[in-house]
Amino acid sequence: MILNKLTKSLAFLVGVLVLASSCEQKEPETTRKLTGIPKIDKLKLPDGFVAELLYSPGENEQGSWVAMTFDDKGRMITADQYGFLYRLELPPIGSDSTVKPKVEKLIIGGVDEPQVGMGYAQGLLYAFNSLYVMVNHHSNQIFEKSTGLYRIQDLDGDDQFETVSTVRLLEGDPGEHGPHSMKLSPDGKSIVLSAGNHVDVPEMDSYRLPRVWDEDNLFPLIKDPRGHANNRMAPGGWIAKIDPEGKNWELIAAGFRNEFDIAFNEVGDLFTYDSDMEWDFGMPWYRPTRILHVPSGAEFGWRTGNSKWSPNYPDNLPALVNIGQGSPTNVMFGTEANFPDKYKKALYAFDWSFGIIYAMHLTPNGGSYDAKAEEFISGSPLPLTDGTIGPDGAMYFATGGRRLESDLYRVYYDGEVDTYKPLTLADMPNEAKVRRELETFHVAGAPAEGLEMAWNHLDSKDRFVQYAARIALEHQPVASWKSKALEESNAVKKTQAILALARHGSNSDAVPMLQSLMDIDYSGLSDKEKQDLLRTVEVILYRYDAAANPVKSDLVAYLSPNFPSNDNMLDRSLAVLLTHLDAPDAVEKTLALLKTAKDDADYQKTFTASSDLVFRNPQYGMDIANMLANVPPAQQTYFATVLGGADHGWTPEHRDEYFAWIKNAFQYKGGRSYVGFIDRARKMALSHVPQADFAKYDEMSGAALLTSNGNDIANTGVQPEGPYRRWTVEEAVPVVETLAGRDFVRGKAMYAATLCSSCHTMQGEGGIIGPDLTQLGTRFSKKDILEATINPSQTISEQYHAMVLELKEGGSIVGRITDEDDTNYYVSQNPFSPDDIRTVAKSSVSFTKESDVSIMLPGLINRLNEEELKDLMAYLISGGNENHKVFQNNATAEK
Repeated sequence: MILNKLTKSLAFLVGVLVLASSCEQKEPETTRKLTGIPKIDKLKLPDGFVAELLYSPGENEQGSWVAMTFDDKGRMITADQYGFLYRLELPPIGSDSTVKPKVEKLIIGGVDEPQVGMGYAQGLLYAFNSLYVMVNHHSNQIFEKSTGLYRIQDLDGDDQFETVSTVRLLEGDPGEHGPHSMKLSPDGKSIVLSAGNHVDVPEMDSYRLPRVWDEDNLFPLIKDPRGHANNRMAPGGWIAKIDPEGKNWELIAAGFRNEFDIAFNEVGDLFTYDSDMEWDFGMPWYRPTRILHVPSGAEFGWRTGNSKWSPNYPDNLPALVNIGQGSPTNVMFGTEANFPDKYKKALYAFDWSFGIIYAMHLTPNGGSYDAKAEEFISGSPLPLTDGTIGPDGAMYFATGGRRLESDLYRVYYDGEVDTYKPLTLADMPNEAKVRRELETFHVAGAPAEGLEMAWNHLDSKDRFVQYAARIALEHQPVASWKSKALEESNAVKKTQAILALARHGSNSDAVPMLQSLMDIDYSGLSDKEKQDLLRTVEVILYRYDAAANPVKSDLVAYLSPNFPSNDNMLDRSLAVLLTHLDAPDAVEKTLALLKTAKDDADYQKTFTASSDLVFRNPQYGMDIANMLANVPPAQQTYFATVLGGADHGWTPEHRDEYFAWIKNAFQYKGGRSYVGFIDRARKMALSHVPQADFAKYDEMSGAALLTSNGNDIANTGVQPEGPYRRWTVEEAVPVVETLAGRDFVRGKAMYAATLCSSCHTMQGEGGIIGPDLTQLGTRFSKKDILEATINPSQTISEQYHAMVLELKEGGSIVGRITDEDDTNYYVSQNPFSPDDIRTVAKSSVSFTKESDVSIMLPGLINRLNEEELKDLMAYLISGGNENHKVFQNNATAEK
């Protein structure tokens, strides 16, 4: 009993914790039944659904599964991210839990043929009596096949694959942003495949998105300060269609960051779930993970560093819904599932980071869809990789990736399903039918009648129809419509047509295009039409800047009276254009906005709020919580970056104001690259100051606050020297057995470096997330402390448990319940803002359970070498007392 209390108290080091499973039921009126199996009970499921844990590859040394498909005999084929392919015969739904799948490792090669190591797959598809394997790997002695698409066949009928054909090798620097999933096309005749932004677009036979892409951004370029994707240029990730032999390739869409998977709905429309760049969180160019409808010729505007296009720009398409932070993996429709109608029609999107399967309920609206998101299944840890609907109508999904523990689940509906009415083309709105007709002209050599149809719809109020019309226009010979574009009297059609011309024109077209646009009455346009016009001007100047010189002064006179506009997005575009054009008052006006701009209330609104993710993943949760406590002002940051690239129009007073703002900006908390981005804007601005004033403004702008590379705020204290090692309790205990003459200063520094002080109080200093550690050494042994530090989720004190509140309407809330009364729970979701309390009505909650995963990161001491670990342990045992005997150099020191 005493030992049990001691162990529970050790969670002092654990702090707060995150979502997972528990067997404690808090709401006696709920109908939820727990199984006693932690990997099942941690799952939040909708009513009527049942989950089965089928298999755990890691327990059988079969790696971490990230891809799956079913063959024509109803067997599942899976792939280990860093290893082999496996084929499984699965037990029927509802089988006894002791009945396990029959698992076979696939070794490719016949009896008289050399065996081929085939694995490292991030995409699998069984189609055309073949297994298509998307390999993401540099070949080695075991796995000979390098990054690319391969077709594996059983040509002799012995139920073993012996023939491997290389469909196509793919170039670039793939990694986890490489080539990914494949799906059979709706007509069953082709394969559609996706690739992330680190794969070069291979030479295609045809292009639905015309091959005229460019960076098209006058915003002062700052590549990611930490080097991510710095050599990756337009058009980013892409989707293509191929024939079964891979002889004909057609580009469907591009401009993604890392769309891992794709899916078709019942009427053949294509969707994906694109990733965010979490290091950009808090920056104005940050784009959350998002669900995208991907029509023919689509562009979604990913560009490197801070150059990502605004979703408002007319030359790319917007998201159906912004989900939030996460790591998208699988997407699939439930069309073949034996589910109720609502879930049979849903698009399922998997988030690896936070363990959530979203159900997207799509309703046709105009040329596209409205999307309503729902949290379908969640759990923690639940690193979701791939999923599919099986021949039995159940949902199958795997967890794992990056060598994490891997499991295979099956989810089925246990009940009568309602009547299912499939969506048909006849049900689609007229705009969707028009869009599809326009898309028939998205081919080289399209019939000439496509010009008239495209022109008729360039001013469509429906954005997807308007986009399809412009792409159709771009597939017509430019000579057949250039004059028509310049002479068009309809302002909307003119803008769209000139945008098309800017993408296909030449230097000689620059002045006529700008003059034609300046004939438009800007004040008579709607905000969207103004945005489209400004974007068209930007594309022209980006591509033909020098050729536009004769009319730049006219352009300044046309644009300047409209700046500022009292609209954040328009002001961004106007600031970029006028600064680029060296408008005399551009710096003054932009600087005034820098000081006063406020972010829109719904700016980057997401389905899943960042605060709802904090307790779901110990690896990312603390970073999110820290950022949310002091989020940067995005609109002001945008203007600061614009001004960083401005080289005219400055006064000494302007520079004083600007560099003072920059220094103040370093107090905010953004993603990992935030400090680096601000520093690069600072350095751009410094490059324009007189040399005699450089030192003054360098100091004024906060140079002393930064590390030498400008990527982080400098830590002036003692830092770990390492080297890094993955400490275990067994290795660490002998190291700290004898502590004598330890270094107090370094011990305190290691306490800070391992983030202890961020969450815990010692001698009245530090954070308040976890308990006070001042008396730690008087109560627990060194081994106890090491166990709680290295394996923080092993035991969690009841005092610091977080709760999972499953909601009746779907979804869940995770956090610490700080108080409750007869009607409400009061939940704290941000450890760094403990006073920010969310009120949750008890009537909305169907079920509550305790979490058993700590938000305290494991491995925080892995940065320390042996001497540093000793000093940290001495500091913890001493309770921060410099006079403690462990810091005395004598034989009676703590042992």
